[in-house]
Amino acid sequence: MGLTRQYLRYEPAALFGLVASARGNAVFVALRGERGRYVAVPACEHVFVWDTRKGEKVLILKGLKQEVSYLCPSPDGLHLAVGYEDGSIRVFSLLSGEANITFNGHKAAVTALQYDHLGGRLVSGSKDTDVIVWDVINESGLYRLRGHKDAVTQVLFLKEKNLLVTSGKDTLVKWWDLDTQHCFKTLVGHRTEVWGMALISEEKRLITGSADSELRVWDIAYIQEVKDPDEPESKKSKGSSTGAEENTEEDETLELDEHPEERLIKCSKVGSIMREGRDRVVTLGTDRTGKVLACHGTDAVLEVFSVLSEEEVQKKLEKKMKKAKKKAKQNSEEEPEGTVELSLQEEIQRVTNIRASSKIKSFDLILSPKGELKIVLLLQNNIVELYHLNLSAQVPQAVRASKITIGGHRSDVRTLAFSSDNIAILSAAAESIKIWNRSTLQCIRTMDCEYALCSLFVPGDRQVIVGTKTGKLQLYDLASGSLMETLDAHDGAVWSIALSPDQRGVVTGGADKCVKFWEFELVKDESSIQKRLSMKHVRVLQLDEDVLCVRYSPNQKLLAVSLLDCTVKIFYVDTLKFFLSLYGHKLPVLCMDISYDGTLIATGSADRNVKIWGLDFGDCHRSLFAHDDSVMYLQFVAKSHLFFTAGKDSKIKQWDADKFEHIQTLEGHHQEVWCLALSPNGDYVVSASHDKSLRLWERTREPLILEEEREMQREAEYEDSVAKEEQPVVAGETQGETGLAGKKTIETIKAAEQIMEAIELYREEMAKLKEHKAICKAAGKEVPYPVNPILRAYGNVTPSAYVLEVFKKVKSSELEESLLVLPFSYVPDLLKLFNEYIHLGSDIELLCRALLFLLKIHFGQITSNHMLVTVIENLKKTTISRVSEARDVLGFNMAGLQYLKREIEAKDDVTFFADATDRFEEKKRKRKKKEKMILAVL
Repeated sequence: MGLTRQYLRYEPAALFGLVASARGNAVFVALRGERGRYVAVPACEHVFVWDTRKGEKVLILKGLKQEVSYLCPSPDGLHLAVGYEDGSIRVFSLLSGEANITFNGHKAAVTALQYDHLGGRLVSGSKDTDVIVWDVINESGLYRLRGHKDAVTQVLFLKEKNLLVTSGKDTLVKWWDLDTQHCFKTLVGHRTEVWGMALISEEKRLITGSADSELRVWDIAYIQEVKDPDEPESKKSKGSSTGAEENTEEDETLELDEHPEERLIKCSKVGSIMREGRDRVVTLGTDRTGKVLACHGTDAVLEVFSVLSEEEVQKKLEKKMKKAKKKAKQNSEEEPEGTVELSLQEEIQRVTNIRASSKIKSFDLILSPKGELKIVLLLQNNIVELYHLNLSAQVPQAVRASKITIGGHRSDVRTLAFSSDNIAILSAAAESIKIWNRSTLQCIRTMDCEYALCSLFVPGDRQVIVGTKTGKLQLYDLASGSLMETLDAHDGAVWSIALSPDQRGVVTGGADKCVKFWEFELVKDESSIQKRLSMKHVRVLQLDEDVLCVRYSPNQKLLAVSLLDCTVKIFYVDTLKFFLSLYGHKLPVLCMDISYDGTLIATGSADRNVKIWGLDFGDCHRSLFAHDDSVMYLQFVAKSHLFFTAGKDSKIKQWDADKFEHIQTLEGHHQEVWCLALSPNGDYVVSASHDKSLRLWERTREPLILEEEREMQREAEYEDSVAKEEQPVVAGETQGETGLAGKKTIETIKAAEQIMEAIELYREEMAKLKEHKAICKAAGKEVPYPVNPILRAYGNVTPSAYVLEVFKKVKSSELEESLLVLPFSYVPDLLKLFNEYIHLGSDIELLCRALLFLLKIHFGQITSNHMLVTVIENLKKTTISRVSEARDVLGFNMAGLQYLKREIEAKDDVTFFADATDRFEEKKRKRKKKEKMILAVL
């Protein structure tokens, strides 16, 4: 048997250099009893919670592979719902940082999430056009609502009624009745996509944001309110839009006669508020109280509006009335009667505009009881900003309270380098250079620079050299963090820099078709006595095409130069004479590296291929299809023929240049990988991507077996294909407005398989038991019964109890989908077992839920099967009696708790639970009213 090469696995060690991803939204979260201090932001697949006061990361909610697309905190502040790009939703506990619940229902990215006011239900909207309502307490899906023709952009619960409002890119706003689960009204007054929605004025007004500079305002009233003849006309406000606009954008009220009257809503457009921005609305939202409204477009300006409460509106009307009367008196006219109205602009007043330092991607508001508004802005360039706004001031001005920036670059990192001791990492972008400590991942130096394209540590690790887009070489001192010298190296961009193996100088290649050789030297500054490091230009090699990459051979005899004409030319270093030309790539070679022994050169190109050549004759050993897009970076592992490549397909791959085999794929980045760097000892890989993140990968001691790796890859592909298959159809159910909330996943299939295996074991054991009884009867004595090892592992349980244990282990959110893929041949056994379990009174709620679902999906087959008639009859009796017993126990417990509550309140004179604050506020209002009346009498 031949020897097999042993490889070691590289594992993800850390994600750093990222403050917040611009894909999702930022939200305030309650942590350690404080609101308005901690902000949760998406960070690729994780969620970071930042302390805005200290600028520190206090919590990381770890995701799996998919990128975070939406965040929503629960009303009690204890949980955070996180939506992902693959359509899954995970609910994290902010106390432990663990994901308690996972919901799988959407086929595409989650675009909107909203809790109801009690936090018991969660509604999600997605790019797959579906809206799903989830039961958070029972950890299961309730139903799916279909109706939108394009991605859902916003979802809102109405507190008072069991209603839901959704908006989408299909220009529609839909109203859903959650009792009957159907859409009873559609607003069609928008010409373009509805990007955002908000409810204000105690849910009596709806504001929608579209692709123009108008915020449309709609009045909401229930039908019985509309029919009320005593309704004051003064409530209707004047809109800013013209009459022609109001006619064309009149909503169409779709009323259904058979629908209960109180559910019908009249929603009429009352006008528009004009935004200053001319582009589309990106985010539109209010604070929790609905007193402040804010929105922003694709620019850097957040527009803040104040919404008047009913009391404030009344006061304003009275003031306006007094003024009108006074004016009428002066002009000796008749007194006006009820003609005074407030315009929409007076009811929703512009407070101020906040200009951020870059484009805003999302925001969140929180209004403190003192009237101070806190605004968090998530910006496009990897920054989170916090602003304070005092609304009670005469001229409210937003003040920037804090800014989280040190954790990352403002733009994409284009070059990375490791120090010779494997401890420091250099990353450079368009505006700055940062030095990171590899072990702590803390940024220890930040230096301003021009647009960096290539970099390296000078031997000794005290200085760094950066090549820029403008053709300069910049030399920085790390101890002081200062720019020591700037050299005009090339007339075009400096695309590549390489350190000479003797460590005495560097070579640079630029867009001016030159390769320049530099030597390090110590020069004396006029200002200081000590000598400082500098570089002296010694030689130049003129070529016919732009130079994209340069590399020395380890013995310093050869120099490889990659050119824009898709070739790599090899020159002798001493004489600069031409030695070899490596041609074969269809597009320019963007990266290359030479192995430690100087025998191989690997080149990576924009044609997605990597070619491995021999440096002795320039023959191509093998061409490998490496990535699905351009190969951006390539580097050999020290003292080996293994190399890593980074591609625009967001993957990093490891290859063996001797066996021409793909070893491992490092998946983690969500967008193009621009560059990577290997530590000199080969234990670490650091990579930088367009998703603004830097990732560190560590070499473990775990051996990697290629066959196993391929097998795991095939399994992952199979699991993906299963999830993409057609969803199972429920018999007799049409593809209407509603459907099942869940979706078929590999987990639901595994759960169904476990149930099937358990039932098969139950069947086998029952047959064995029957056989054993017959043997005992024939022998006339008790023969020892061999217990199944699986049942023994569960503590010698009975076969039926084992089936129940397996059934209870199925996740609540996956139960329906697991039963849906379960073949009917297992259902009769399951129904008989259910009868047994319900009779014993165990897990009534779970069993009833499963039983009713099975009856619903297999109704035809169950009713036509005569064998099951008696089973169903028995189930009917036992279920009804057990459910009524459970209901009685629940009612008794509720009554007992309420009695205890009253007892404690009477004893301590303390008001408990949710209504405490309401009662206190009510008493306060009455007291103030009383005091006013007494003062008036006095």
